[in-house]
Amino acid sequence: MSLILPDDHGGPLTQRIEASTATLGEGMRIARALPTRQRRLVGAWCFLDHFGPTDVSTGKGMRVGPHPHIGLQTVTWLLEGEILHRDSLGSLCPIKPGQLNLMTAGRGICHSEESPVPRPAGMHGAQFWIALPEARRHGEPAFAHHPQLPQVQRDGFRVSVLAGTALGERSPAEIHTPLVGLELRSTDAAGTQFPLDPGFEYAALVLQGSVKVRDEILAPGTLLYLGQGCDSLALRCDAPAVMLLIGGEPMQEAPLMWWNFVARTKDELTQACRDWNAQAEYFGKVTGYDGARLVAPLPPWAIQGA
Repeated sequence: MSLILPDDHGGPLTQRIEASTATLGEGMRIARALPTRQRRLVGAWCFLDHFGPTDVSTGKGMRVGPHPHIGLQTVTWLLEGEILHRDSLGSLCPIKPGQLNLMTAGRGICHSEESPVPRPAGMHGAQFWIALPEARRHGEPAFAHHPQLPQVQRDGFRVSVLAGTALGERSPAEIHTPLVGLELRSTDAAGTQFPLDPGFEYAALVLQGSVKVRDEILAPGTLLYLGQGCDSLALRCDAPAVMLLIGGEPMQEAPLMWWNFVARTKDELTQACRDWNAQAEYFGKVTGYDGARLVAPLPPWAIQGA
C-alpha cells in the first residue's frame, strides 16, 4: 500500500497499463486497473477494480466488512451475480446486473458489501471511485440506487450510460465533475467509430472477450489509456465482448489517496485513519453485518512521525 499521487496528464496518447492483483475483503481476488504507478487518474475517475468472473457457490462469497470513505463516490456495476449493500445512512440495498449503486462519501460514510444468502453462483463486475471536487468533498453523504439506466444501440454495440452523457442519453447518477462512464456490450461481431469529447481524457478496460481499440487488441487485465483531444474512437470485435469506457476533464485539483480515503493533504489522510480507528461519530455505523469492521492502516509518514 502506498500514497497515491495525481498524474501530470502529460503521458503518451495511448498507454497500455497492466492491472495489478489484490484481494477484496475475505479472499476475493481482483484486478486493479486504477490507480497504478503509471496512471493515477482518468478525469476524476481515481479507482477501477475488475472482480471475477468467479464461482461463489461455495465458501463465503464476497464479504467486505464495514469500512469508511471520505472525499469520493463509489460506483458499483455487475455483469453477473448479486451484492448486498449496507451503509451508515441505513441503506440496505441489493444490486443486480444492469443496475447501478452510487454512494457519495462526502465528509464521511461507512458501508459493507456481501453476497446475499442464498446467492447466485457467479460473481463478475467492477467498482469505480470518483474523486469529489473541493466544493463537494466536505458535504453530506448520500446513497442512490438506479435500477434502470439509459441504453443505446450503435453498430452492434449496446451502450449503457453509467455516468454522464453519451449518444444523446444522460445517466440519472448525480455526479459533480464533467465525466462519463459507459459499458459497451456486443453479442456478435461489431464495429463502430465511437464519438468522444475532445476535452476529456479516456481509458478503456475489457471485462469479457477482446476488443480492437484503435490498433490495440485489448483483453481483460489491461487498461488502455487513450489520452485527450480526440473526437472519435475506432472499436471492433469479432465475437461477444464487454468493455468499459471511462473519461472526463483532467482534474485541476490534486487529490491524494490512502487506503479508502481521498483528500488533499497527508494530514487529512492521517486524521481520517485515526478517526475511523477511534470510531469517530461522523462515519456512522453499519448495522446488520455479521462480521468485524476493517481497521485503517496508518500511512508510513504517520508511523515515522509517531
